Amino acid sequence: MSSKARTGPLVALADSTEQAGFMLLLLARALLAGLWPRPLGRSFARLLEQMHVQLVKSLAVVSVVGVFTGMILALQMGETLQRYGLEDRLGGVVGATMAREMGPFITAIILAATVGASIAAELGTMRVSEEIDALELMNIDPVPFLVSPRIQALAVSAVLLTVWVNTIGVLGGALVAQSQFGVSFADSLEGARAIFATELMYGTLSKDIFSGLVKAGIFGLFIGALSCAAGLKASGGALGVGRAVRSSVVASVLVTLVVGYLVSWVFWA
Repeated sequence: MSSKARTGPLVALADSTEQAGFMLLLLARALLAGLWPRPLGRSFARLLEQMHVQLVKSLAVVSVVGVFTGMILALQMGETLQRYGLEDRLGGVVGATMAREMGPFITAIILAATVGASIAAELGTMRVSEEIDALELMNIDPVPFLVSPRIQALAVSAVLLTVWVNTIGVLGGALVAQSQFGVSFADSLEGARAIFATELMYGTLSKDIFSGLVKAGIFGLFIGALSCAAGLKASGGALGVGRAVRSSVVASVLVTLVVGYLVSWVFWA
């Protein structure tokens, strides 16, 4: 066996470790840059610009996926609950499932495949065309200028979109409950409201909603950091930009699954 074949897995592990370290360092620098005093107008304008790109332009696809997710959940769970005469609990079950898991998870996957890929492609193009090098030559740190607004906006957008997905998912489930299982629309909404009114955390939000929103915020931070890191590490022209986009999406999906489990374990174990 050649030395190259023997060292291949070790090289891949070293590269993965380096990428993970670079991403975590970039995330820390971006969060610290957001706390550092800067001209408020410029920073806020960049943040709003990124939120428009990430939130508003993702709203249509997130809405379609969210409402059909709620409808599918109601259809599948309703069949099971109806066997035991518990179809009146359908609204609460759909609401809890959307708030805990499906809402933040669906939002994160869509943002990783659309916004995250766009960020990696944008920063990767700037890297291979030496625009980021030009910023550094002008003594402009690319982290607060380019990275921090994107990560912050993605975290906020993920939370807001999750709230929207939960809402329309519950509404979609209520429609299916009424049309397929004879549970009135109002009863389904009341079931969801009753679930969300129990086990409040800090006297404000239910544990279901609170845990889901925490997940969404963490997902947004990691997706933003992974996408920015992939873009900044891109090399090799257009082919390198394509590799950066692919790696950012794959890594974001994997991290979403792992972090989702860990957060669920913290809240529900």
